[in-house]
Amino acid sequence: MHTKTIKQLSALLHAKQVSATELTQHYLQRAAASDLNAFLHIDPALSLAQAGAADARFAAASAGPLTGIPIAHKDIFVTEGWRSTAGSKMLANYVSPFNATVVERFGQAGMVTLGKLNCDEFAMGSSNQNSAFGAVLNPWDKLAVPGGSSGGSAAAIAARIAPAATATDTGGSIRQPASFCGVTGIKPTYGRVSRFGMIAFASSLDQGGPMAQTAEDCAMLLGEMVGFDERDSTSLTAAQGNVREDFTRDLAEPLAGLRIGVPKEYFGEGLASDVEAAVRAALEQFVKLGATLVDISLPKTSQSIPVYYIIAPAEASSNLSRFDGVRYGHRASEYKDLADMYKKSRAEGFGREVQRRIMVGTYVLCHGYYDAYYLKAQKIRRLIADDFQAALASCDVIMGPVAPTVAWDLGEKTDDPVSAYLADIYTLSTSLAGLPGMSIPCGFGQGDKNGQRPVGLQIIGNYFAEAKLLGIAHQYQQVTDWHTRAPAGV
Repeated sequence: MHTKTIKQLSALLHAKQVSATELTQHYLQRAAASDLNAFLHIDPALSLAQAGAADARFAAASAGPLTGIPIAHKDIFVTEGWRSTAGSKMLANYVSPFNATVVERFGQAGMVTLGKLNCDEFAMGSSNQNSAFGAVLNPWDKLAVPGGSSGGSAAAIAARIAPAATATDTGGSIRQPASFCGVTGIKPTYGRVSRFGMIAFASSLDQGGPMAQTAEDCAMLLGEMVGFDERDSTSLTAAQGNVREDFTRDLAEPLAGLRIGVPKEYFGEGLASDVEAAVRAALEQFVKLGATLVDISLPKTSQSIPVYYIIAPAEASSNLSRFDGVRYGHRASEYKDLADMYKKSRAEGFGREVQRRIMVGTYVLCHGYYDAYYLKAQKIRRLIADDFQAALASCDVIMGPVAPTVAWDLGEKTDDPVSAYLADIYTLSTSLAGLPGMSIPCGFGQGDKNGQRPVGLQIIGNYFAEAKLLGIAHQYQQVTDWHTRAPAGV
């Protein structure tokens, strides 16, 4: 049962071949037996209560396409009843009194929450080794990282211990772990998915999205996630185009005439040969489906790393200032005065990577450095967005690798954070521009010493082009089987 897609599980539920309660029990058992450290909090009683409510909807003939489907939430979304830790000691025992908008909307659709998924602390990282609760293991190779920050989400989908998962992408944190774990994930246009109840890292970059086995599954999930939310000041309005829509509408569209932009900057120095081979093979498959490849350039690609690592830490410094040991979160047990309490609580509550980014962000916002660093980074960010618009004038979508290499070994880049930052070279610019992008499995790499590890193909579109991206991905998945492959033992 756990090998089936969301679309297939929905059909079984509506045909009454399985109940929501039985399906939830099945996944809870798989999650409990897993050794990947993907889940941080599971409460069977809460999940089964939701499953019972879903069964009641089926009995009353009021069930929708996602009713009764289990889903696990990245622990960056607050959830009523389950702990919401953001992967940090700072919030180790925090239980939110309300649900994030994303969680609320899935609940209204009748989905069943399985639990909370591990992530890099406050979504800061590319490997899921920064979690205060231990690293998540990659189900394809337990010596490898699953990617981050949504590593728990990607690992859970790949290991088939959840059919659906929420995730967030600030600089690539949906696409990169989806690539490393061989699953499908999409980051929508910035502002399409509400950030209300999403524990903030970088407010102008954070965006929620779904992960699942297939593009069709992601289309079903994304349809429940988008839409204006008055509680989120960064939420795009309906007048700006942020409306609920059917993202499955283009799944059957043929690809004849599709123009695929191939950036020369994505295939230069630093790209591993095994990753390039898999991505090139995927591009050739699209040509067979009727698409045309167009050479394009995104000249500011290399500048996306310094720009991102100025803007994101600056916003993190501001957002995380609220965690001071006074109102909620970790408080040091011993301190001399209020200032000492602040210092000790934050030093004890935040991990090394979070502390590093707070320090960098505070520095670039200081008087005398704001214009030299932060303001200049924002200007280059605008130029990066302009690069994409110029490129998309000659093509319909852009394709390339998600990351320069397959997943690296656990601990390999722990003492070299800059090396880990460089691994985001192909995803950061999309986030800085606010464009939608996704990752789909397209093969395996041989460039590691512990066996095959997945490779993802990145597909980038213009603003509000999510349905187009999902349709293109779906057509590829109809003629390939990379998305159906599962790790040994699954």
